Amino acid sequence: MFGWGRRRRDEAAGTEPVDDEQVIGETADSVPGGPYDESEAPDDGVERLDLGSVRVPVPEGGQLQVEVDPSGPVRAVHLVTQFGRLTVSAFAAPKSAPLWPEVSKELGEQLRKDGARVHTEDGDWGSELVADSPKAALRFVGVDGPRWLLRGVAAGPAEHAKDCAKLLYAVLDETVVVRGEEPMPVRTPLAIQLPEAIARHIQQAQQGQANGQQSG
Repeated sequence: MFGWGRRRRDEAAGTEPVDDEQVIGETADSVPGGPYDESEAPDDGVERLDLGSVRVPVPEGGQLQVEVDPSGPVRAVHLVTQFGRLTVSAFAAPKSAPLWPEVSKELGEQLRKDGARVHTEDGDWGSELVADSPKAALRFVGVDGPRWLLRGVAAGPAEHAKDCAKLLYAVLDETVVVRGEEPMPVRTPLAIQLPEAIARHIQQAQQGQANGQQSG
């Protein structure tokens, strides 16, 4: 089990704070907050999945769901939990101004065009987007860092929305972003790199599927 972040974040989501014993090595009130830039990554003993541009903790019982483009690059990695699906992505951002206000406004407009009911809520990292769509209840959280934007998305059934949001906050609170030094256009997604064992498993599955189609 990874640390669950600060209690005030649970309160912002309208949920009850978790018990102190759920936090690794510290009380819930004393856990330092992330997400962290690579240069500030804490040596806290938290196990994180290294995805290249982001290192994310995996909730207990969580499973990975990987989206891969036909051409090969990894499009997204999702954490599937008992309450819903979490997605954490990082993007290149400017030095001079925060990017999330602009991105969230555009995202809200697109969600409304798609028929979702959208409103904003104030959270620890600023404005959050909450959307109700026919398929799922969605929450979008953006965190502006040094030359990067970290975006977290919680998607799941409406009845689990609060618990799913609480998990998203906890994951973001302990995520490490690896931006790199190379210049990139603003909003460029930071590349996702799968651990070798996971990449090999996906490649074998794709080959098995291709062989099955050929034999069929």
